[in-house]
Amino acid sequence: MRFVKALVPALLVACLATPAWAAQPANSGWTLTGSQLVWTAPDPIPPGDAAMEFWEGDRLLGVPRPSADLRSFTLDVPGISSADRLQVRASGRRLDAEEPVQATGSAPLPAPAPRPAGEVDPGKPGPFPTRTGEYALDPIKVPGYSAPIEMQAVVVAPKGLAGKRPLALFLHGRHFTCYDPAVPNKILLTWPCPEKTNPVPSHRGYLQAQQLLASQGYVTVSISANGINAQDALDLEAGAGARSALVRQHLAKWADWAGSGRGSAPDVVKASPAADLSKVFLVGHSRGGEGVNRAATDTLTPPPAGSGYDGPARWTIRGTLLIGPTIFGHNPAPDVPSVTILPGCDGDVSDLQGQMYLDATRGVSRGAALHSALYFVGANHNFFNTEWTPGQAEAPASDDFRTPPGDAVCSPGTATRLTAAQQQTAGATYVAASARLFLAGDQRVLPLLDGSGVRAPSADPARVLSHAVGAARTAFVVPDEATTATGSARKCAQVAADPATACVDSTEWRGSPHFTRFRGIAPEPGRFAAALRWSADGQPAVVRPGRPVSLAGAKDLALRLIVPPNTAATRFDVAITDPQGRQVQLGSVSVDGLPGTERMATLWAQEVRVPLPPDVHEVASLELTPRTGTGQAWLIDAHGWNKGTPDPRPSALPRVDVGALSVEEGDSGTRTVQLPVTVTGDGPGSVRLFVSEENGSITQRAVTLSPGQHTIDVPMQVTGNTRWSSGARRSVLVKAVQGTVAGRYAGALTVLNDDPEPTLTVTPIAGEVAEGGVLKWRVTLSTTADEGILLQGVPRAPDGPELSTTDVDPTWFRRFAFQEEPLPSRPLSSTGLQLRVYIPAGQLTGEVTVPTVVEAEAEPAEQVRLRFAPQSGGGEVIFVGTVTEPQLR
Repeated sequence: MRFVKALVPALLVACLATPAWAAQPANSGWTLTGSQLVWTAPDPIPPGDAAMEFWEGDRLLGVPRPSADLRSFTLDVPGISSADRLQVRASGRRLDAEEPVQATGSAPLPAPAPRPAGEVDPGKPGPFPTRTGEYALDPIKVPGYSAPIEMQAVVVAPKGLAGKRPLALFLHGRHFTCYDPAVPNKILLTWPCPEKTNPVPSHRGYLQAQQLLASQGYVTVSISANGINAQDALDLEAGAGARSALVRQHLAKWADWAGSGRGSAPDVVKASPAADLSKVFLVGHSRGGEGVNRAATDTLTPPPAGSGYDGPARWTIRGTLLIGPTIFGHNPAPDVPSVTILPGCDGDVSDLQGQMYLDATRGVSRGAALHSALYFVGANHNFFNTEWTPGQAEAPASDDFRTPPGDAVCSPGTATRLTAAQQQTAGATYVAASARLFLAGDQRVLPLLDGSGVRAPSADPARVLSHAVGAARTAFVVPDEATTATGSARKCAQVAADPATACVDSTEWRGSPHFTRFRGIAPEPGRFAAALRWSADGQPAVVRPGRPVSLAGAKDLALRLIVPPNTAATRFDVAITDPQGRQVQLGSVSVDGLPGTERMATLWAQEVRVPLPPDVHEVASLELTPRTGTGQAWLIDAHGWNKGTPDPRPSALPRVDVGALSVEEGDSGTRTVQLPVTVTGDGPGSVRLFVSEENGSITQRAVTLSPGQHTIDVPMQVTGNTRWSSGARRSVLVKAVQGTVAGRYAGALTVLNDDPEPTLTVTPIAGEVAEGGVLKWRVTLSTTADEGILLQGVPRAPDGPELSTTDVDPTWFRRFAFQEEPLPSRPLSSTGLQLRVYIPAGQLTGEVTVPTVVEAEAEPAEQVRLRFAPQSGGGEVIFVGTVTEPQLR
């Protein structure tokens, strides 16, 4: 059995069959059948929360839908220009080929001394005994999902409490949905589960956190979402709206059960304290994090009718806790306080895109809600859920951080890697800290979450670092178009197409979570940081906002700074200058790099603070002077800081939702259609639209919303012709910029093909060759097509002697047979050999070749028979070649 070499973490379960797919050559396993591009892996790939994506070079083609057996992945595409550039990625990492790993150039440092303990430790159990039970209600229908979604949950609540108690709701992430207890490692992504298989009880995976909260006086419920997980691959927004609908359906039931409907509540609910729906706390893991964030948005700004729950919001969401979350839409709820856990050894959502739950809130609304990030050194993605953890789970489970042995930070047994029990305890502790702040208003736990540099002893030995935006901060330097940087600093683009303007040299570093792309798009205007690089002590970096900023009343200046991993004590002197040029030295800060290897996203900003003098008012620039010889760093932002969390006063901002439209192509002419983009609510604001064009490029435009505006014009042209294509899909994405929220952030125009597919003919160019020759066939289309056509061929046994693995060029064989070795010699039809013929758009012909070698022993004439999948339902395309003995032996 071979072990996984590529980094395809949570997409792999350790106990599954040989993961040969991880080391296969690029471009293996592809077929284009009719309108569908399909990639087939040699072994099942268990679903993770990161989106599996098809790419053509640097162009995102889309998110494929998996087969029930998790081996084949299918996408309807408008055509590709190069079959050799096809890739499968998740969180930026290749799944279909092993990628070279770049070294960090340094080893992790020893762990520093533990940070001081906070004033309170929220990880200590409370005084109340608890009870646990489950309920199962009638399933619900969600638009766009053919199978009903289960309404199933596990409840843990305190005993012996009178009156209403705050409610905490948990939502798990995307996982396989069914398993066969009688067949080891058999897993499925389907719903409902077939006969003889069991549903995976992912909703039971947070019992430790639920029990801790319940002992402290909270009612908790963890809900199941298998029905969404099995179907969200067909959803343009990956299930965010569906998960929101499921959450709100459960909350609506709890609102009933807290009032006149209490008599009809399930037994465990009636035996528990009634829920206080004015104090709701949502916890979401991975795609569950994106789901509860969307539920918070949908609660404040109701979605258009037909979203899956159209009733009133009879609850108030006080905050969210997001564990290793996805955020495909880059659309955080800006006015709902949040805490985001970023696992340092996350092997699934490995780009740590959840950082956008902080960074993408800046400037969108009032900025009074706290948004915190907690970097958990040594935590992986799966182990926060016991049902995804080996030795604890009912179904197959694995460590999602799958690498060759010996990773200095994340391999089990290293000083930095957390065990499952340590990770779960630390996670429960910070869940409780967030609940205590958001639901109980206990400001004593705030320093655990806001970058103040204290720890919760119950989470030991976990090393948890924090930073935050919002709350009582005043924006000072949040780099934008008007920001300038001089000296040893330059303003850089967080998402750039031009390496010269990018913050990070991709040949030197893996990406930073702060620089995560929005649906693979680059460049993305408006996202900046300051990159610092110096060659000697004392080379100042000066960053100026577009205009002077008042920091009156701020106690400290808080900086979010990135330094390279495994570096020690990078020190800066910090100064500010007023509009008249008077400079004030504030003090020094020192930052240690995070422990990291080449497999981790460790360019994460740490918060440091220096005191501000009481008489500081307007400030015009920030100066950072390095005191550690040569080095580099990145400034994400700087804020005036004060203690506390003011009332975020959530407001119903104007909301933008993108719809979908399907039209027939037609045979001629060009017409313009409008993709539906609606604006709910009233008020000024701005968004950015990203529209994919017919040639695959992305057009971006900023849109300013006027009071009373309820639609956004998105004209798209449809040109008819009589050439076949698979049907085009052009996407439209929206992202909030200021004074708005994005609800359904993704929509599409689908142009339905109405032309017949070309037929194929095969002509031998060299259908019979002597050993050492190259068999060659030409494939010809009956007419040109509007997109490339890719066919996959496999060998079948001929009527007579068959060509063997040692009769063909060994390098060619390894490339097209998933790295199988030619020895021992065996018929080609018994191997995993797959060949391709690709005919580009607008062309009529393509070629297939089979290079042979001369063997020492005399053999009779041998044949190869290749069967290529048909383009549509009938017939097949057969290639037959013959190899004879050389005339002179």
